[in-house]
Amino acid sequence: MKVGLLRCDEVRPEWKPRHGPYLGMFQALFPDWDIQEFAVNEGIFPTSPAEYDVWLTTGSAASVYDDLPWIHELKDFVRAIYASPARYVGVCFGHQMLAEALGGRVAKADVGWSVGVHDFAIEQVQSWMQPPQDTVKLLMMCQDQVMVLPPDATVLAGTPHCPVGIFQVGERMLGIQAHPEFTPELETDLLLLRRERIGEQRVRQALDSLSVPAEGALIGAWVRQFVSP
Repeated sequence: MKVGLLRCDEVRPEWKPRHGPYLGMFQALFPDWDIQEFAVNEGIFPTSPAEYDVWLTTGSAASVYDDLPWIHELKDFVRAIYASPARYVGVCFGHQMLAEALGGRVAKADVGWSVGVHDFAIEQVQSWMQPPQDTVKLLMMCQDQVMVLPPDATVLAGTPHCPVGIFQVGERMLGIQAHPEFTPELETDLLLLRRERIGEQRVRQALDSLSVPAEGALIGAWVRQFVSP
């Protein structure tokens, strides 16, 4: 199985010795996959969705509604994936991109930032969710959310602060608002960096939540089963 990573941002250079690049995070989450990276935020795009069987799309400091050439091109590419036999899995920004590209709407959430470990309640159990669970604890780092779903979309999981936490479009497209690839250490650095933007109280609560282990590895197992032929 050939896997392409549509990278929409990168780890700060001074953090790479501690956390590695985004590609390394996804390689750690999917150690059995050979992943090829495309820095789409730098204008480096694949030529066709047919090049790979699975496309992963990362998070980003940008918003999917920003008027940037690479974001418009990425929307077109996601639509091309939808029209192809390939599968798609979007994380955070990639989750929101799936919604925007296919006719949904993304905006800043009235509740503000969702950060730290959150409990995702599973609302629709799918056959690829093995082993099944009623809730999944996942790391979050977002202020944008999917407000309107695209056609043919089903919400699979959510939180009180983020109702569209995981959704699926058809049989081949999946969006995950959380960050299963993140470590608590990276989350901590991001919280401290964005303390003023997020708000002191919410940052303290998020840091306290990191004492609870997140279940990113479980999401990794679910994604592998989702994309399996």
